[in-house]
Amino acid sequence: MSPAEVNITSARPERTAEIIAQTGLDEAKLIELVHGFYDRVREDPVLGPIFDARISDWDPHLERMLAFWSSVALMTGRYHGSSVPTHTVLPVTWDHFERWLALFRETAHDTCSPEGAVHVIERAERIARSLNMAIEDAK
Repeated sequence: MSPAEVNITSARPERTAEIIAQTGLDEAKLIELVHGFYDRVREDPVLGPIFDARISDWDPHLERMLAFWSSVALMTGRYHGSSVPTHTVLPVTWDHFERWLALFRETAHDTCSPEGAVHVIERAERIARSLNMAIEDAK
Protein backbone atom coordinates (compact mmCIF):
# COMPACT_ATOMS: atom_id res chain seq x y z
CA MET A 1 0.00 0.00 0.00
CA SER A 2 1.44 3.34 -0.99
CA PRO A 3 1.28 6.39 1.29
CA ALA A 4 -1.24 7.93 -1.13
CA GLU A 5 -3.58 4.98 -0.50
CA VAL A 6 -3.54 5.55 3.25
CA ASN A 7 -6.57 7.63 4.19
CA ILE A 8 -4.87 8.91 7.35
CA THR A 9 -3.11 12.12 8.16
CA SER A 10 0.30 11.00 9.35
CA ALA A 11 3.57 12.63 10.25
CA ARG A 12 5.25 9.52 8.79
CA PRO A 13 2.96 8.34 5.96
CA GLU A 14 5.36 5.70 4.63
CA ARG A 15 5.74 4.08 8.06
CA THR A 16 2.00 4.32 8.69
CA ALA A 17 1.29 2.62 5.36
CA GLU A 18 3.77 -0.14 6.21
CA ILE A 19 2.13 -0.78 9.60
CA ILE A 20 -1.32 -0.86 8.03
CA ALA A 21 -0.15 -3.40 5.46
CA GLN A 22 1.50 -5.58 8.13
CA THR A 23 -1.25 -5.46 10.76
CA GLY A 24 -4.53 -4.70 9.03
CA LEU A 25 -5.01 -1.82 11.47
CA ASP A 26 -6.37 1.48 10.23
CA GLU A 27 -8.33 4.36 11.68
CA ALA A 28 -11.65 2.50 11.30
CA LYS A 29 -10.27 -0.52 13.14
CA LEU A 30 -8.88 1.72 15.89
CA ILE A 31 -12.30 3.34 16.32
CA GLU A 32 -13.79 -0.13 16.78
CA LEU A 33 -11.01 -1.09 19.21
CA VAL A 34 -11.12 2.08 21.32
CA HIS A 35 -14.91 2.29 21.53
CA GLY A 36 -15.24 -1.44 22.23
CA PHE A 37 -12.56 -1.31 24.89
CA TYR A 38 -14.03 1.67 26.72
CA ASP A 39 -17.50 0.14 26.53
CA ARG A 40 -16.03 -2.80 28.46
CA VAL A 41 -14.18 -0.53 30.88
CA ARG A 42 -17.34 1.44 31.66
CA GLU A 43 -19.23 -1.79 32.43
CA ASP A 44 -16.41 -3.27 34.50
CA PRO A 45 -17.15 -3.32 38.26
CA VAL A 46 -13.51 -2.54 39.13
CA LEU A 47 -12.50 0.00 36.48
CA GLY A 48 -15.86 1.54 35.64
CA PRO A 49 -16.23 3.53 38.88
CA ILE A 50 -12.69 4.95 38.56
CA PHE A 51 -13.42 6.24 35.06
CA ASP A 52 -16.97 7.37 35.86
CA ALA A 53 -15.70 9.49 38.75
CA ARG A 54 -13.40 11.40 36.41
CA ILE A 55 -15.03 11.46 32.98
CA SER A 56 -18.42 13.07 32.57
CA ASP A 57 -18.25 13.70 28.81
CA TRP A 58 -16.98 10.61 27.04
CA ASP A 59 -16.85 12.00 23.50
CA PRO A 60 -13.74 14.18 24.04
CA HIS A 61 -12.05 11.36 25.97
CA LEU A 62 -12.71 8.87 23.18
CA GLU A 63 -11.41 11.33 20.57
CA ARG A 64 -8.24 11.81 22.63
CA MET A 65 -7.84 8.04 22.96
CA LEU A 66 -8.30 7.60 19.20
CA ALA A 67 -5.58 10.17 18.55
CA PHE A 68 -3.39 8.44 21.15
CA TRP A 69 -3.83 4.96 19.66
CA SER A 70 -3.39 6.31 16.14
CA SER A 71 -0.04 7.71 17.26
CA VAL A 72 0.96 4.62 19.21
CA ALA A 73 -0.24 1.94 16.81
CA LEU A 74 0.10 3.65 13.42
CA MET A 75 2.82 6.21 14.22
CA THR A 76 0.69 9.05 12.84
CA GLY A 77 1.76 11.66 15.38
CA ARG A 78 -1.86 12.68 15.96
CA TYR A 79 -1.65 12.69 19.78
CA HIS A 80 -0.06 15.62 21.53
CA GLY A 81 0.18 15.59 25.27
CA SER A 82 1.41 13.65 28.24
CA SER A 83 -0.64 10.94 29.86
CA VAL A 84 1.65 10.51 32.86
CA PRO A 85 0.47 13.50 34.97
CA THR A 86 -3.17 12.49 34.50
CA HIS A 87 -2.49 8.96 35.67
CA THR A 88 -0.14 9.57 38.60
CA VAL A 89 -2.98 10.98 40.71
CA LEU A 90 -5.31 8.02 40.16
CA PRO A 91 -6.11 5.60 42.99
CA VAL A 92 -4.81 2.58 41.08
CA THR A 93 -2.36 -0.27 41.59
CA TRP A 94 -0.85 -2.88 39.32
CA ASP A 95 -4.01 -4.97 39.86
CA HIS A 96 -6.00 -2.24 38.10
CA PHE A 97 -3.55 -2.25 35.21
CA GLU A 98 -3.81 -6.04 34.97
CA ARG A 99 -7.59 -5.70 34.70
CA TRP A 100 -7.18 -2.92 32.12
CA LEU A 101 -4.84 -5.15 30.12
CA ALA A 102 -7.19 -8.14 30.31
CA LEU A 103 -10.04 -6.05 28.89
CA PHE A 104 -7.76 -4.55 26.27
CA ARG A 105 -6.46 -7.96 25.17
CA GLU A 106 -10.01 -9.33 24.89
CA THR A 107 -11.12 -6.35 22.83
CA ALA A 108 -8.03 -6.47 20.59
CA HIS A 109 -8.54 -10.18 19.87
CA ASP A 110 -12.24 -9.58 19.19
CA THR A 111 -11.74 -6.63 16.84
CA CYS A 112 -8.32 -6.89 15.19
CA SER A 113 -6.55 -9.32 12.92
CA PRO A 114 -4.14 -11.61 14.79
CA GLU A 115 -1.22 -9.42 13.65
CA GLY A 116 -3.06 -6.26 14.62
CA ALA A 117 -3.95 -7.64 18.05
CA VAL A 118 -0.32 -8.56 18.76
CA HIS A 119 0.77 -5.10 17.62
CA VAL A 120 -1.58 -3.12 19.89
CA ILE A 121 -1.30 -5.51 22.85
CA GLU A 122 2.50 -5.21 22.90
CA ARG A 123 2.14 -1.45 23.03
CA ALA A 124 -0.60 -1.56 25.68
CA GLU A 125 1.59 -3.75 27.89
CA ARG A 126 4.48 -1.28 27.62
CA ILE A 127 2.16 1.63 28.38
CA ALA A 128 0.71 -0.12 31.43
CA ARG A 129 4.16 -0.90 32.83
CA SER A 130 5.33 2.66 32.20
CA LEU A 131 2.29 4.28 33.81
CA ASN A 132 2.45 1.92 36.77
CA MET A 133 6.10 2.82 37.34
CA ALA A 134 5.24 6.54 37.14
CA ILE A 135 2.45 6.09 39.68
CA GLU A 136 4.74 4.17 42.01
CA ASP A 137 7.44 6.84 41.68
CA ALA A 138 4.92 9.59 42.44
CA LYS A 139 3.94 8.04 45.79
